[in-house]
Amino acid sequence: MRIGYVSCQGRGATAPCIAGAAALLARRGLRLAGTVAEGEDGGLGPCDAGLRVLPDGPLLAIRQELGAGAQGCRLDGGALEAVVAAVRPRLAGADVLVVNKFGKVEAMGRGFVPLIAEALEAGIPVLVGVGGMDLADFLAFADGTAEPVGATPEAAARWALAAAGTVEA
Repeated sequence: MRIGYVSCQGRGATAPCIAGAAALLARRGLRLAGTVAEGEDGGLGPCDAGLRVLPDGPLLAIRQELGAGAQGCRLDGGALEAVVAAVRPRLAGADVLVVNKFGKVEAMGRGFVPLIAEALEAGIPVLVGVGGMDLADFLAFADGTAEPVGATPEAAARWALAAAGTVEA
């Protein structure tokens, strides 16, 4: 049972690191399940990102329009659950589960939490992105089992390769 996490400094910095690690793992031939953030314009903006279902799935919007001047969370919980449902059948046969972000929804036990548990029970390593504001909640969820894997795509990919038994650490 292995769960590694990436937590980069700066708002929105973790998402490109996770996406880069997933790209490196795919090039190495690993079978991936999960998600990476991808902005509507091809960038990785922290508020306008959608989630690309791995390995080759659709880009699904996860935000709701709240109108000009809105300052609250724009995450659409129903859309996130639809993304989780799209990932679930891809978990069977995966070498690694990549979770773009452990956020407030996961801290409440929803979102990707059931898939993380399924993957770990099946012996599939899990690579998770965690923003600084959510790190304490993630560490409480992981209950001492999570490993920090570094803050670069290369370091995260090395961890995942080793966790999947593809190469030695």
